[in-house]
Amino acid sequence: MHAADFAALDRATRALQPPFAVLDLRALEHNSQAMRRRAGGKPIRLASKSVRCRSVIRSVLAMPGFQGILAFTLPEALWLAEEFDDILVGYPTADDDALHRLAADSRAASRVTLMADCPAHLDRMAEAAAAGGHPLRVCLDLDASLKSRGGRLHFGAHRSPMHSPAQARALARAVRERPGLRLVGVMAYEAQIAGVGDDAPGSPLRRAGIRALQLASRRELRLRRAAVVAAVRGVAPLEFVNGGGTGSLESTAAEPAVTELGAGSGLYAPTLFDTYRGFRPRPATFFVQSVVRRPSADRVTVLGGGWPASGAAGRDRLPTPVWPRGLRLTPLEGAGEVQTPLTGPGAAHIAVGDRVWFRHTKAGELCERVNELHVVDGDRVTAVMPTYRGEGQALL
Repeated sequence: MHAADFAALDRATRALQPPFAVLDLRALEHNSQAMRRRAGGKPIRLASKSVRCRSVIRSVLAMPGFQGILAFTLPEALWLAEEFDDILVGYPTADDDALHRLAADSRAASRVTLMADCPAHLDRMAEAAAAGGHPLRVCLDLDASLKSRGGRLHFGAHRSPMHSPAQARALARAVRERPGLRLVGVMAYEAQIAGVGDDAPGSPLRRAGIRALQLASRRELRLRRAAVVAAVRGVAPLEFVNGGGTGSLESTAAEPAVTELGAGSGLYAPTLFDTYRGFRPRPATFFVQSVVRRPSADRVTVLGGGWPASGAAGRDRLPTPVWPRGLRLTPLEGAGEVQTPLTGPGAAHIAVGDRVWFRHTKAGELCERVNELHVVDGDRVTAVMPTYRGEGQALL
């Protein structure tokens, strides 16, 4: 992992009062170039939930190798469609109001593609299309998890119920049978590969088990995804087949059936990506808190700091103090709502009023906590970019 120049970052932001968040522009550009190389020439659809800043989305889509947006919600997609023309909603929606707004807007309906994995999704879409008068674009979401022993072994996220080529063919036919719907794509996100590090600290046996399961999953999915795409293409032509994530760019790009990749978290490089063997991104986002107490000679306390990541609760969901060096969370208090005590050899040299820099476990979730990102280029703040939260968009 590349080390950040915290001395330069601290100089650039010395006039700011914590808490605040920082985006290192040079690290972002480094990571975007690395992701493009790993994608092997296939375009990367930018996952907006991993960025959550419209200005960053705009900047990244202007870079080579990135094309289109993978949005989180339909309301977000409608908002982004005011500016961008190729948006795939990564998750199904049950927001009938948003569906009706989409179907009533010819430009948005041509720019936004909806996700479906069952007939119930299609029924909602068809009803909205009939009322709004504009056809809606549909993508089928394939379950990418590895299953065996009659489903008793499940390695991967619990997402779509559509797993087999036969199920995909049946759902493709269901799209074709409903007036006002047009099938344009297939997506499969292999979370068990793209989102699970194969070099995490801890038990060597656990690491070996994860690597073995990931290898088996890659082999199985490569064959099954190709069969699913062939089955769906037997029903309707496809504009795209989307797959992968930051952690699986190389392996997903190597599949002939995949035409584009989906990724975004690697741009910010949260601590989640410190646990992969195959690539080393440069940390690009941080948040800063003030030291307000020294409860003992070997401890300092910052105000707030409890900015955990989503997922199963555990220490790996907590933010990590990274500068000054030699700090760590305490096991009993962790990162708290009102205070976060820190210990370690670095604590002895910190005074009240000093700052501590943290990294978040996940990428876009940092932007749930702040209204803006302070963009630093070298040792200067060159821009202040509002996050989704700062733009008043309650979309995620």
